Amino acid sequence: MTIILAGGSGFLGRALAERFTSTGHTVRTLTRRAQPGSPTLVAWQPDGTTGPWANTLADADAVINLAGEGISDKRWSAARKQVLRDSRLLPTRSLARALIAAPPRPRLFVNISAIGIYGAHGDEPVTEKTPPGDDFLAKLCVDWEREAAAAASAGTHVALVRTGIVLHPEGGALTSMLPPFRMGIGGPMGTGQQFMSWIHLDDWIALVDWLATVRPATAPPATEAPGNVAAWNATAPHPVTNAEFARVLGRVLRRPAIMPIPGFALRLLLGEFATFLLTGARVIPERAERAGFRFRYPALEPALMSLLRPGLKM
Repeated sequence: MTIILAGGSGFLGRALAERFTSTGHTVRTLTRRAQPGSPTLVAWQPDGTTGPWANTLADADAVINLAGEGISDKRWSAARKQVLRDSRLLPTRSLARALIAAPPRPRLFVNISAIGIYGAHGDEPVTEKTPPGDDFLAKLCVDWEREAAAAASAGTHVALVRTGIVLHPEGGALTSMLPPFRMGIGGPMGTGQQFMSWIHLDDWIALVDWLATVRPATAPPATEAPGNVAAWNATAPHPVTNAEFARVLGRVLRRPAIMPIPGFALRLLLGEFATFLLTGARVIPERAERAGFRFRYPALEPALMSLLRPGLKM
């Protein structure tokens, strides 16, 4: 198979590219920093329009979109919010337009969005059928997925992969969590009762790989959902509260986890983004499990042990 990665130079994109190439697939990455003459890096300008790069999609089997500025990289301001929107909506619009025009069309478009689409739900189980929330992140995800869904046709299926907190010590949220916990000053955020819907990096990669290369062989994309568009929650089957996450992480690291971060301190430090950290949702991967995907790490402690103490068996 030939697979196109858009925004594939980041943490998740690099991991996906390694997985696909190691299993014999051809990977081409759309990037703003392509080197002239590179057979695998293709220069593009994701401004909502297409360009010469769109020709790369013509012989592809699947296109996977990971484009977007980091949600937690900077404090949210009006300008930063616009950057977060533009960095997601414009590349997705560019890809959708290119997919519609591609001869022949790739059979699959995977758009990596986020579980932030659901907003806050307390301890209520959240599935792909749960309606969107109404905060900034939820509205951003709704608009983002609408841009992706425009690529759906009789020939192209759109998979909306709503990703939770991807766990790995070398990237993502766990990287910033580890230093205070290793120093013995880690703990829950706010009350700690908000749910954290997480997924081990290996399971996230396996799920996207399964959607792109295995699932189409067992179920024709056109039958997946009305309109040839389907949402998939990319989270482990057993989300935990933030307090439980802190306890398990401390136990795995053999460090105390009793230093809570007050909610007001997070709001002073992070502004509006703190609301997302202090609420959360209990997201369940209902569609993936019903479709036959099997998680290697459904529970948190074995997942963290494999990442942080890989030499030990539980």
